[in-house]
Amino acid sequence: MSYQNMKSEKKDFGPLVGAIDEGTSSTRFMVFAAKTAEVITYHQVNIPSITPFEGWVEQDAELILKAIIETIDVTCDNLQKLDVSKEDIVAIGITNQRETTVLWDSQTGKPLYNALVWLDMRTSDTVDKVLDNGYRRKSFLKTYCGLPVSTYFSALKIRWLMDNVEEVRKAIEEQRCLFGTIDTWIIWNLTGGVVSGLHITDVTNASRTMLMNIETLKWDTFLCDTFDIPIEILPQIKSSAEIYGYLTETLLKGVPISGCLGDQQAALVGQKCFLKGQAKNTYGTGCFLLYNTGTSLVQSTHGLLTTVGYKLGPKAPTIYALEGAIAIAGVALQWLRDNLNVLKSTPESNEIAQSAGSRGEIYFVPAFSGLYAPYWRKDARSVMCGLTESTKPGHIVKAALEAVAFQVRDILEAMSLDSGYKIKKLLVNGGMTANNFLMQVQADYSGVPVVRPVMAETTALGAAMAAGYADGINVWDFATMLDIPSDTFMPKMTNKMRNERYYYWKMAIARSLNWHDDLDKDDTDLPTLPALSSMNIKEKGKGQEEESLPEVSTFTVTMFIISYITLLVAANYISKRP
Repeated sequence: MSYQNMKSEKKDFGPLVGAIDEGTSSTRFMVFAAKTAEVITYHQVNIPSITPFEGWVEQDAELILKAIIETIDVTCDNLQKLDVSKEDIVAIGITNQRETTVLWDSQTGKPLYNALVWLDMRTSDTVDKVLDNGYRRKSFLKTYCGLPVSTYFSALKIRWLMDNVEEVRKAIEEQRCLFGTIDTWIIWNLTGGVVSGLHITDVTNASRTMLMNIETLKWDTFLCDTFDIPIEILPQIKSSAEIYGYLTETLLKGVPISGCLGDQQAALVGQKCFLKGQAKNTYGTGCFLLYNTGTSLVQSTHGLLTTVGYKLGPKAPTIYALEGAIAIAGVALQWLRDNLNVLKSTPESNEIAQSAGSRGEIYFVPAFSGLYAPYWRKDARSVMCGLTESTKPGHIVKAALEAVAFQVRDILEAMSLDSGYKIKKLLVNGGMTANNFLMQVQADYSGVPVVRPVMAETTALGAAMAAGYADGINVWDFATMLDIPSDTFMPKMTNKMRNERYYYWKMAIARSLNWHDDLDKDDTDLPTLPALSSMNIKEKGKGQEEESLPEVSTFTVTMFIISYITLLVAANYISKRP
């Protein structure tokens, strides 16, 4: 899929900056005008995932590389059609899906296994081993790396590959194994591969591995020893904005690569969240809310992640952030489309949700990969609560969108507790922000204005900004950069209605837990969210405030079978309704 800014044909754009945006479901190359942040043209290629077993998500790293080269070359052809010279591209930035792990052979350049995608759950047993079957808390490494032990992060994926793939073990023994997140894989290949490839990453991507010390910004020997991962396979850590090297491939051979940020950090930069207290939320395959904490390293006590926001130059200050990571957002709509055939296309979810009505409403917890922040429960599984004979497929679509908004409120509640500050507005970006119903319920359920930029591709913009800002490039001036035009969704719901709906969401969360007998023996580090009693919500029929919801709802085998049969009957009934 290509785009050309035909309205500006034959216009002198000045210096251009390219951005490789390698996401979970697609990769694209976009060209921006450094003076105006205007998108000139781009080309996009979808990237398929491989799911050999339940909870396993892989991608072909060579296919990703091929797609990147295609997007760059086709975009250069688009420039020529616009009578714009590709020679005007002065630098390239890279942004990428984070945590996704690639191990490859330094001598052949071939991957030793498919890339393990960030939401892959096969490392559950590896997590248990690291936690010594529950005798260690999930947070026992947070003071070192800012992260809980979870299937989410790269170190667990490396460890699984070392334990289960003979080619990986042999390559490590023979000192020809290299590790990288997707940014590292891209840079190594585009700067010469086996001949002269640069084996590097930036601080934002390194902060997602569980192997980098969050304070020193260096690979930590204690962390590497904890996972028994040889430090020799890890790339060199660089800042997010500096000239790393030059392209040896594609039609842009010789152009410097000078910017690199994980996708969520790139969106933080793209939305100009440069001040402490500013926050953005990205809606895509998953959902990720980042809150700028400035140069202060804040260790969350409410289930959030401490991560590097950006470091725009080797001598620039390191800016940190608190992050709430939600595994399932857009994926839920894809599931409704591809698995249940409830949707013909994801864009139509907006109209379907708006017309669903209130009678027959349900609550849907999409825990296909367990629950990420602020719960961090790999034993959680998806549930639909409140099904009645009035429930129709449209209510399921509506509930899937509302689930995204509820999960974001979970993050905002935890973020407020950690920072002591409640945000006054929520900046948003990503493909799902085109859904007006979602944006409105996000404002309603969060109780704050939601600000949506007209140009939603702020992730790629952030990578381009970093590349253009780098010393030696210097074509992007943040101080004179105009704000991106946006529209705002204001809350329309009363506090009472907002909190009542959130109350039932928390009930649904409780019922999604304990579906697998793999809980840690010590779960005392579970995040503490505001007590429901503070919401002034009374349980129907009792006339008294509910002090708190149980964190776990345990079903006997008999109740599980009855519930399962009931759901099957209900699903069959719904599928036959108009």
